[in-house]
Amino acid sequence: MIPKAEIHCHIEGAADPDIVVRQARKYNVDVSDIIQNGVFVWNGFSEFLKCFDGAAALFRTSEDYALLAETYLTQLAEDGCIYSEIFISTDHARMIGISERDYIDGLAEGITQARRKHGIEARMIATGLRHEGPESVLRAATYIAQNPHPLVTGFGMGGDERMHHPKDLSPGFDVAREAGLSITTHAGEFGGADSVRDSLTYLKPSRIGHGVRAIEDPELVQELADQEIVLECCPGSNIALSVYNDFSEHPFMALREAGVLVTLNSDDPPHFHTSLAREYEIGATEFGLTEADLREITRTALNAAFVDEETRAALLLKLEA
Repeated sequence: MIPKAEIHCHIEGAADPDIVVRQARKYNVDVSDIIQNGVFVWNGFSEFLKCFDGAAALFRTSEDYALLAETYLTQLAEDGCIYSEIFISTDHARMIGISERDYIDGLAEGITQARRKHGIEARMIATGLRHEGPESVLRAATYIAQNPHPLVTGFGMGGDERMHHPKDLSPGFDVAREAGLSITTHAGEFGGADSVRDSLTYLKPSRIGHGVRAIEDPELVQELADQEIVLECCPGSNIALSVYNDFSEHPFMALREAGVLVTLNSDDPPHFHTSLAREYEIGATEFGLTEADLREITRTALNAAFVDEETRAALLLKLEA
């Protein structure tokens, strides 16, 4: 089994239908509109967001989040994953009525238990909600900066990248960077190549979430390669959300062949009928990647991981072993 690593996954979006149904029973909530025959059902991006929010709203306590994190990381470990980074949202926690601290502590407990039982390493990337505007991004960054946690090592931003120019969102990223957090951000998924370029200019990330539409600007592709900006690619997600019609249109290989550092990730796996193992399978069957190529993609993810150098060295040793 090829050792795998994932650096782009939203933890609420990683809750599979089984655990969501159990949570729905716990809180006496009807989820028949979002789960049918054991799978999430939605049609189009707006319905996906409704489905995502409906499932996410069923995790309401620190213990719920510990269960979610441990369950997902256990699934990853069983598929050969040695490292995972999960996006978290303190704004989401506040909206559902749980404190930011209880939310993070619950996730951290799940991470700790998964590491103890299965040896998988994990970290958290705090995010601002782009659609909530610059205030949300600044608030999220300020909270993490003032309340550091050893397992929260990065800062990023989710939401519709067509909303709010990166320049307006940069104050939050400045706060996060000054606090020592590593930086990533979603761009080049529903927004075009300009969203990637503007993010690089104003937010100064070392990684871009998705980033695939950079392919529309050859000069930008060269800049990504020259600057060694890592793309957190999620091919299954891109097809599910109709960013591209099929894998033959997907620019993953064109970006890789141009020298851009690319990785494979699952994004919101059960919603897109995928998993990290499936993304590696897509790499092999749809993109023609060899086992050596896939190991190199894992190595790229580990080299880009938001961890201390001692942890990175141990993970790289695992990959080579």
